[in-house]
Amino acid sequence: MILADTRHSLTRDDAQLVTRLIARDSGDDLVQVERELADHGIDALLDDPRLPVALRRMGQGMHASLPLFAYVTVRHALRRLGEQDRVLADYLASLMLHFGLRDRAWKIADADDQVYTTLAGLAGDLDDPDGRRSFLVRTHLGNYALWVSGFFPDWVEHRRWRRGGPDLDYFEEMGRRGFQLAADHRLAGERGLASLYATAAERFGLLRAALNEVSDTLLFPNHSSPDRLMRQVSNEARWRHVS
Repeated sequence: MILADTRHSLTRDDAQLVTRLIARDSGDDLVQVERELADHGIDALLDDPRLPVALRRMGQGMHASLPLFAYVTVRHALRRLGEQDRVLADYLASLMLHFGLRDRAWKIADADDQVYTTLAGLAGDLDDPDGRRSFLVRTHLGNYALWVSGFFPDWVEHRRWRRGGPDLDYFEEMGRRGFQLAADHRLAGERGLASLYATAAERFGLLRAALNEVSDTLLFPNHSSPDRLMRQVSNEARWRHVS
């Protein structure tokens, strides 16, 4: 199961790298940045607006761990849209890391053999008689819709025009449904996840827009199309001034 735990996996080496990157990028004394770390904790440095630029621009940034890079990238994309909830950044970073491995995006759990390649297939199993599996299908419906529409929006639009596939609004509708149904499941309450899933359902469009920014900037920076431009304008108008 994907959990909002990326920050907890960061190590002392990650913290030391962050302090060196910020100090070098800003020209501040390393001791001063280390004092900020000691006084205010790692979150203050992870939120420093100089950090994502330093990670990508400086040679030392190549030594960043995947959890550090994923969290910082997603956290700052969310903050640019006005979203300050660190738990959501933690969750999106965890989604990015887990679904980027092998075939995890198409399975509700590592140990489950069923492969899902469509939202409709997942929706058909939402009420699985096995309570635990029903819960995992619901969470995966939200996760899969967010993964595809967040990181591969151009592919979604391409399929829509070429093959009559569903559009981004459909992915958003299904993703919201999956997360809300997961929030309502008894296992979400027992595991302390009901609030997280309910928030993900409520803010699904904003989460997708943040991941779109990550995708456009880092994964597919050289692609351009009228559809991408219109999506970016729409995301900007819809979310940029969220407080």
